Amino acid sequence: MTGEQTSPDCEPSGRHSATQSAARDAGLVAQIAKREEAAFREVIVEHSPILHRIAYRMIGEAQEAEDIVQEAMLRLWDNAPKLSQNAQGSINLGAWLKRVTVNLALDRIRLAKRIAGNEVPEQEDGAPLSDARIVESEQVSLARAMITQLPENQRAAIVLTYYEEMPNSEAAEAMDLNIKAFESLLYRARTALRNAYEAHEQGDAR
Repeated sequence: MTGEQTSPDCEPSGRHSATQSAARDAGLVAQIAKREEAAFREVIVEHSPILHRIAYRMIGEAQEAEDIVQEAMLRLWDNAPKLSQNAQGSINLGAWLKRVTVNLALDRIRLAKRIAGNEVPEQEDGAPLSDARIVESEQVSLARAMITQLPENQRAAIVLTYYEEMPNSEAAEAMDLNIKAFESLLYRARTALRNAYEAHEQGDAR
């Protein structure tokens, strides 16, 4: 047999990179558990932008999104000792923070519904949904209105998948769902948006 053989001890580059990242995250969490503020600031700088985007697209208000990110970071600070103890040298800190952020945003949406009689805050952002049948660039405001009418879990699935362009596996982890449950949720969300869009088109045609 000719050609080079891969050593069984060698990992594919993607897996090796993920392993290194998880080990680095575990190191940062361990430092935060020891109340090292430099490590905490490093995590804030690295992860806050994407967490803010997720929260903002779900809530639609910049200040609310900022509050959610701050709360997520405070939860990391408070839970770092336990996380470090359970990490065993490997943790996906980004996924953990996204899951906390999504849950905090969902809590805010549910609270807003209870307070405002099921009124949902309108989103201010103009980023288009990446599905040609649902929305084109000139129909952003229509897409926003449709998305805000989705149940909160479906809205989160759309935000993570289309706006943040996460793979289904990563989005499922962020929502603390198994992949099958997430794909079912995403399917229902897409179907609801498609039906709403088609109903809108039929209304315009009359």
